[in-house]
Amino acid sequence: MHIVLIEPEIPGNTGNIARLCAATGIELHLVKPLGFSTDDKYLKRAGLDYWHLVKVHYHENFDEVLAMYHGHNFYYLSTKAPRAHTEVNYTNDDMLVFGKESAGIPEEILNANWENTVRIPMIAEARSLNLSNSVAIVAYEAMRQMDYANLAEAGPGLRMWSK
Repeated sequence: MHIVLIEPEIPGNTGNIARLCAATGIELHLVKPLGFSTDDKYLKRAGLDYWHLVKVHYHENFDEVLAMYHGHNFYYLSTKAPRAHTEVNYTNDDMLVFGKESAGIPEEILNANWENTVRIPMIAEARSLNLSNSVAIVAYEAMRQMDYANLAEAGPGLRMWSK
C-alpha cells in the first residue's frame, strides 16, 4: 500500500505519517514542493527512531506519481467527496492520496478523479480532521479489510486487548 502526500506543509504531520508507514510497511510518497526541509527537527522528532523503517519516495509533481504507478488504484481523500472511505474495497497496491493541510487536494485533481474520491464521515460543522489522523484512519481501514496482512501478531510480553 502507498500513502501519497501532495505538498505537505507541517513537518510534525509528515513525521507522524512516516511513523505510521514504518509501523505498517506502507510506502510513503512526498510530492514537492514540501513546506519544510526533510532535515527539519520536528519532522525527525515525530518519526523518532523509525526513519530507517520507512520507504520514502520523493516526487517533483503529482503527474510523476501517476506515470510511475499507472495501473494502480488511486483513492483521493477529500471532505467534499460523495462517499465514505469505508465504501471502497482496498487492495495491497492502492495509492491513498491526501492533499496539503491548508487546501487539500487541488480541485483539478479531484474533478478528474471524482469516481475515486472518498471522505471520512464527520459532522457538518467540522471543517476537517488533522492530516496525520486522517491518514491513520484510512490506512487502518484498508489494512482491516485485508485482514492486517503482513503485520505481526502481538509478541512476547505484549497483550492483545479484547472487549
